[in-house]
Amino acid sequence: MPWFPLDLNASLRVIDIVGTLAFSMSGALLGVRKRFDLFGVLVLGCVTAVGGGAIRDTLTGNTPPLFLRDETYLWVAILGSLAAFAFGIRLARFERAISLFDTLGLGLFAAAGALGALRLREVGITLGPLGVTFAGMLSGVGGGIVRDLLAHEVPEVLYRRDQLYATAAAGGALAVYLLHGHVPDLEAQLMGAGVVVLLRWLSRRGWVQLPVRRLPEG
Repeated sequence: MPWFPLDLNASLRVIDIVGTLAFSMSGALLGVRKRFDLFGVLVLGCVTAVGGGAIRDTLTGNTPPLFLRDETYLWVAILGSLAAFAFGIRLARFERAISLFDTLGLGLFAAAGALGALRLREVGITLGPLGVTFAGMLSGVGGGIVRDLLAHEVPEVLYRRDQLYATAAAGGALAVYLLHGHVPDLEAQLMGAGVVVLLRWLSRRGWVQLPVRRLPEG
């Protein structure tokens, strides 16, 4: 009897939907903090939720992007954004919970992006470790980059050395690449997401950081 009650495709779909919900709420809450109107919050939440996957699908030739072929993801993003708009004041009090949503979405999307890149082998396209890692990383952080640019923020992936973000996503994607073929796809995706969560946790503790080069003033 399988350890998970759903079949592989259904399980991966559930994980993707959870990641979409998590990212949409994270993005929409930034819009609430910026005092965007309802439309602005919806745009920010949806872009965060589906933007990374859309960029990945476009790069790998899997067009139109998944969220246009299966509107379930877009509806989930809209509902998550509406929830953030309606309960934003209450949710903002739970900063750690919101950060957990963001980390969860990052891990699930990075792992799913890497798995999607690996599946290109089914159509005769084989990506190496760097290609799979880049596709997974972009799937995880692409929506957040677009979100920050729309909100007139410097993308976090460029300066938050104290909290690994893009690096954590790349680590999770690489883990999926290394595990692929050795364990079932579902387990590879969950383990890859776990690597992202672990790296983010270690960086928050100050145990893992990226170096910063500072030029002398004057």
